[in-house]
Amino acid sequence: MLDRARFVRVLGVLVLTFATAGLGGGAVSAATSATSAFRSRALNSRLHFLIELPNGYDTSGVHYPVIYFLHGLPAGPTSYQTLAWVEGALEATGHEAILVIPQAASSGSSDPEYHDWGPGKNWETALAAELPKYIDAHYRTIANRNGRAIIGLSAGGYGATILGVHHPNEYAVIESWSGHFRPTDETGEKTLDVGSKADNDNASVHALLAQVKTQFRRYPTFFGFYVGKSDPTFVADNARLDRELTAARVSHLFELYAGGHTTALWQAHAVAWLRLALDHLHAPATS
Repeated sequence: MLDRARFVRVLGVLVLTFATAGLGGGAVSAATSATSAFRSRALNSRLHFLIELPNGYDTSGVHYPVIYFLHGLPAGPTSYQTLAWVEGALEATGHEAILVIPQAASSGSSDPEYHDWGPGKNWETALAAELPKYIDAHYRTIANRNGRAIIGLSAGGYGATILGVHHPNEYAVIESWSGHFRPTDETGEKTLDVGSKADNDNASVHALLAQVKTQFRRYPTFFGFYVGKSDPTFVADNARLDRELTAARVSHLFELYAGGHTTALWQAHAVAWLRLALDHLHAPATS
């Protein structure tokens, strides 16, 4: 969880850059982007999110796949807005999809690790149950798992993975960009104790390998995880999961890239990683 003040400051500048230029080097079509919110029972408050609709959405009559993109932690209530550059990356893929970037922290809950912690702090329920239901009800989506990907960077990569594993009937694609696979403290270096042994096991992808193998067989899932070779904290955790999944014969894609835990790495490969995710979802279609 290395997205702290420096990370946010860098992204704040890059939002402006990538809002006006495609990450693939060429021109991109215009899309509609806005901030919205709904009342979350799980959080006992409004859950805010960025949403980007494809060019021509208002008149196309088409139903689109959805990418849910999770930010890193610790974070504040508006940190989701720093990932607006992902919109430019999605447009540069040449694919048409809806992009949803939700709030995943609040002023009173800056590092919830994408878990349920009790009344008003049930982030997993808010993001994996309430949010997709709201999006499907209010936008023209492919409203099943074959039309949904969950992706995240840094701690958001952990969030995407654990939510995808906990809710296999919701997502056909899981991607982690420089993420980790067990809950960590704010430094990203120590495993976070979330309660009982059963709770801790349920929070660790490493402890859920048998479940993952069974689920991926029942619910075909593309699982890709990528990390920089010089990532100071998470490269070992990624390599460990690759070994475990390979030994268990669980289909996955693991890639190492030159670089560390940086926005430069993510932006250099964002178009390719998003395109890969969308290649494994159903294409836009009329109902």
